[in-house]
Amino acid sequence: MPAERSKKSNFCAQQHQSTNSKPNSDELFAALDLGTNSCRMLIARPEGKEFVVVDAFSKPVHLGKGLEEHGTLSRAAINRTIHALHICQKKLKNHGVKNARLVATEACRRARNGKMFIQLVKARTGLQLEIIRPAEEVRLAVVSCAPHAAAETEQLLVIDIGGGSTELAWIDLTDVAPHERSDAMRNLKVACQKTNRSLPGGAQIIDWISVPLGVATLNDQFGDVDCDTARFALMSCAFEDAVSQFGRSVDFSNALARGAFQIISTSGTVTTVAASFKGLKRYERDLIDGVSMSADEVEQVTQEYLRLGMSGRRKAACIGNDRCELIMSGAAILQGVLRVWPTDKLTVADRGLREGLLYSQMAEKRLS
Repeated sequence: MPAERSKKSNFCAQQHQSTNSKPNSDELFAALDLGTNSCRMLIARPEGKEFVVVDAFSKPVHLGKGLEEHGTLSRAAINRTIHALHICQKKLKNHGVKNARLVATEACRRARNGKMFIQLVKARTGLQLEIIRPAEEVRLAVVSCAPHAAAETEQLLVIDIGGGSTELAWIDLTDVAPHERSDAMRNLKVACQKTNRSLPGGAQIIDWISVPLGVATLNDQFGDVDCDTARFALMSCAFEDAVSQFGRSVDFSNALARGAFQIISTSGTVTTVAASFKGLKRYERDLIDGVSMSADEVEQVTQEYLRLGMSGRRKAACIGNDRCELIMSGAAILQGVLRVWPTDKLTVADRGLREGLLYSQMAEKRLS
């Protein structure tokens, strides 16, 4: 995941507070997302419908390393993760945060010792992690992308590429006034119950799926294939097969023809691909969050990654050691998606569950 920056963003005001004044702890909200690869946390205060980040944390912990093979979280992965969570606990304590939601996702859902790990975290750090269901993970991904829903969009596909799984959600915005579409997504409360509405005439989740193939699990599944190009092709086909029947009942061809179909993708993969396409030497969130890419542009970057090979990707700007091994499995997922749902309107979102958690908590606080 790209590093947190200290300049205020136009999209989400998702940056560190630059003033010396310390906000009232009652006004602060925290969101922690423990995924298969990374531990990420934001501490923020509301500002209108958006928020300003006052502190942040992001660290690769590779909690799911070896999970595909052994079915359990390893001792080394647990120790790495608990070390990171100690840092999060100190930040929460230092800021006196009272409103917080701390969630764990696919790695903890799948691991046989996942619940034991949650208990161990509580004993060692005092943090109470919540293993969320795939449906809630989908909802939070949709909520996080709300600012990027275009006014003209009637059919929206949201894709969240994670380490252990990938979530996809079809959103029907036909009954929502164009100027209200972002708000309708931001306030989505229904826990992704298909065909239900959050509010009469509101945003409707008409289908969703959680595929147990993320950048780590897909990479592990084809780790014995030595040829870079062959491994990429196999990974892409495997993901395409896994989602080929999803959304078949949705007729998006008419919306596509009218420019009313949009895909929003959120992940370290898609932001890295966008940064590579723009030729950035150093990742800059303000230049990436909210930009659009075509399927052809994604393909150009993917072919360049294959040409570079592992050693070249390791040295490439905006990839580096942390992402060089997994960027190809992420690109394979992205390519599979664009083959099933071809579009020249892929919106890149540098956001994820943390933003969804913050939006949801703040909305609930306003209504309470």
